[in-house]
Amino acid sequence: MSQVGNVTWINGPVVHVRGSQQVSMLELVEVGEEHLVGEIIGLEGEMMTVQVYEETSGMRPGAPVFGTGLPLSVELGPGLLRSIFDGIQRPLPVMEMRSGSFIRRGVRLTPLYRKDRWHFTPQVEAGAQVGGGSILGVVPETEVIEHRVMVPPYVQGTLTWVAPEGEYTIDEPIARLGSDGRERELTMLQRWSVRRARPYRQREEQDQLLITGQRVLDTFFPLAKGGAAAIPGGFGAGKTIAQHQIAKWSDAQVVVYIGCGERGNEMTEVLQEFPELVDPRSGRPLLERTVLIANTSNMPVAAREASIYTGITIAEYYRDMGYHVALMADSTSRWAEALREISGRLEEMPAEEGYPAYLAARLAEFYERAGYVETLNGRRGSVSVIGAVSPPGGDFSEPVTQHTMRFIRCFWALDKSLASARHFPSVNWLDSYSEYLDDVSDWWHEHTGEDWRAKRAQAMEILNEESHLEQIVKLVGPDALPDEQRLVLETARLLREGFLQQNALDDIDTFCPVEKQIQMLDLILHFHQRAEHIIERGALIVVIHDLPIVNRLIRMKTDVPNDELGELDQIRQELDEQMDRLEEEYR
Repeated sequence: MSQVGNVTWINGPVVHVRGSQQVSMLELVEVGEEHLVGEIIGLEGEMMTVQVYEETSGMRPGAPVFGTGLPLSVELGPGLLRSIFDGIQRPLPVMEMRSGSFIRRGVRLTPLYRKDRWHFTPQVEAGAQVGGGSILGVVPETEVIEHRVMVPPYVQGTLTWVAPEGEYTIDEPIARLGSDGRERELTMLQRWSVRRARPYRQREEQDQLLITGQRVLDTFFPLAKGGAAAIPGGFGAGKTIAQHQIAKWSDAQVVVYIGCGERGNEMTEVLQEFPELVDPRSGRPLLERTVLIANTSNMPVAAREASIYTGITIAEYYRDMGYHVALMADSTSRWAEALREISGRLEEMPAEEGYPAYLAARLAEFYERAGYVETLNGRRGSVSVIGAVSPPGGDFSEPVTQHTMRFIRCFWALDKSLASARHFPSVNWLDSYSEYLDDVSDWWHEHTGEDWRAKRAQAMEILNEESHLEQIVKLVGPDALPDEQRLVLETARLLREGFLQQNALDDIDTFCPVEKQIQMLDLILHFHQRAEHIIERGALIVVIHDLPIVNRLIRMKTDVPNDELGELDQIRQELDEQMDRLEEEYR
């Protein structure tokens, strides 16, 4: 590194530097005698504007600034899984060992440990023609994830040597590539600029459901693999718990969880809980297929802005291997607040509510990196992005929520009133929507053999009708309604309490397979159809409400184990027997 200038002006994480013109936009620099990490975000003649990713208190004008010649990048290779990084990919457990619980400024560590040896098994031979994304070999990174060592993008040529099977560190050569008369060594370690999307061959249709195990999401507002979703909600509405549930139970093969500007106690809970969670598919610790990025609200604000890009670059790397990745960003509102603070210190012209005019462009840039793609090596992989939004006071008309809605196709609106009533997940079925219904309709039919789209439409119609009837009930009471409409209220109650409500702390109900979901929904709709027919014959809704099967339908979510779905057939038989007896009375 060489000195490229000196600090002339300091305003929190933003500093001005006078110096060399031999630097480039978005170049990584080190500021001051402590070598604080920073990034050039503005150039004007000899003047540079740098955002510093660490605390700048005590820094003085005249402090030296050193150039690296590289953009802000992440290290990619074996060792990412099970790791906990901060917003600029410094390993937090190692930093704690070096500097204690309170991290010192200027701590310089390599993100990936250099001394670990990984068992490399080659899958190509010398003489083979390879290009960007080609798989050179595999490494068992964890018990559940095989790390596929790839040729870096935009690199191609003929392999002149491939390392034999054995143990290697990530920076030891495992192949040599000849191109244009020159030879290049390849290692298991890659670096990639976080602000640049990794390349792929082409985008594919998003027609595979991302199974979350949460009934209100999978059945009513599904997210396709490679899709983008937002979870907006006020304080206490359950955004973090909803993302935790998706991270634990989704059928994504790799999970990247970004705690971006959230409270320290929430992130502490994540860091303590994840190592103890057991992956239900493999029986191994869930952390073996998870990367955690922790950037809490008391950490430097500029690093909060970088953490989103760090996370999605890691997600794209595993996508390029052919894995399906789920990325949780909690929360994009805190990220937007970091943009607003830095923009204010730069004295830029503010737009709505003080946010910078480029807020929408930055959100679009982030969500557009989601997708289901054919990778450079011909495999299929995806990155599904689920971003939490924390609108002040639960106001969905604020800029971050409104701009987010322009770039996502799945909107899971959390309702504070539902959360207050202990209805979780507190997804409001009237305000939420999914534009993936047509895309995943065939998937549902293929995996369950049921007409999911028709059943969902019927259930939504009942819930919408209940919303209209509730206005009348508030004025005149339920007794003023005819029994046909009171049946709608009864069925809607079954849907709300027996289907939409789900207990994350219950051993059975915390996860619901799609086969159980569609059968439960079908049972409730079958109840409605039978009851409707009996009411036409003169039966009172009170009689139907008092049937034993009603409570059985509400409790089936916790009473029927996920691996014993035959019990649902018994419930259906009980329902028909009770309805048959009632029908006999009114024949």
